[in-house]
Amino acid sequence: MTSHRKRHQTRGTGRGGWAANILALAASALWIFPVYWMVNTAFKPHSEAMTSTPLFLPRSPTLANFDAAINQTTFYRNLANSLIVAGGTVAFAIVLGMLAAAALSRFRFTGRRIIMVAILVVQMLPFTALLIPTFLVFNRIGLLGTYFGLILAYVAIVLPFTIWVMRGFFIAIPVELEEAARIDGASTWQILYKILFPLVVPGVVASSIFAFIAAWNDYLIAYTFMKDQDQYTLPVWLASFSTQTTGTDFSGQMAGSVIFSLPVVVFFLLIQRKLVSGVSAGAVKG
Repeated sequence: MTSHRKRHQTRGTGRGGWAANILALAASALWIFPVYWMVNTAFKPHSEAMTSTPLFLPRSPTLANFDAAINQTTFYRNLANSLIVAGGTVAFAIVLGMLAAAALSRFRFTGRRIIMVAILVVQMLPFTALLIPTFLVFNRIGLLGTYFGLILAYVAIVLPFTIWVMRGFFIAIPVELEEAARIDGASTWQILYKILFPLVVPGVVASSIFAFIAAWNDYLIAYTFMKDQDQYTLPVWLASFSTQTTGTDFSGQMAGSVIFSLPVVVFFLLIQRKLVSGVSAGAVKG
């Protein structure tokens, strides 16, 4: 009786596993199909991209679309702008977020709960609702058309998320580690840099990925805050493949999208090892 029940449970578990795998494959296919179609179109000549019957593989693959995208006059300038803005956003968000998270998790002071609620409320607001007020303030203080102004706008978007994520990592660190370091004569900054920071590396990595993607992918703020084409970032550059006179160059735009996506993929591949090692380093052994 018992063995029959175990066999029945095994068969049921196997069927459930197959069903879960099929659903996971279907979801993965739906998720990856737009990426596949982007890469597929990037290698098609314009005539194949505009056919009424979809072509799931290019008949005459070409690299001309990539060559045309890279050789646009403003490409390298816009690429440099994106790298400067995204890198600056990550640096400012991590430093400010780590200091704020350490203060909110380790110190007890008047108004701490109000500050945390305010951070949460700000995180819930869409930045598009604050775009016009921010634009007016930045215009008055002379930050429009500057890298620092654009970085500051992105930091305002990602900082609440960064604080909340890193605060959770700080709370998980035993206070006894800090007390032991203080007994050994370590200062507050030494404790933060040598004791706490290595243990919150997973939070730093997760926040860095979020901040980088948010700054790298944004179109609206960069288009609104920057004044001329030489100051635009790559998302605005992608819009140049669509004009009122010639229409949209879908092959060129998809080639540009592939180029635009590569830095995010490379950034994640470089940092994912730090994420795994950070999780191991953050484990506190008894």
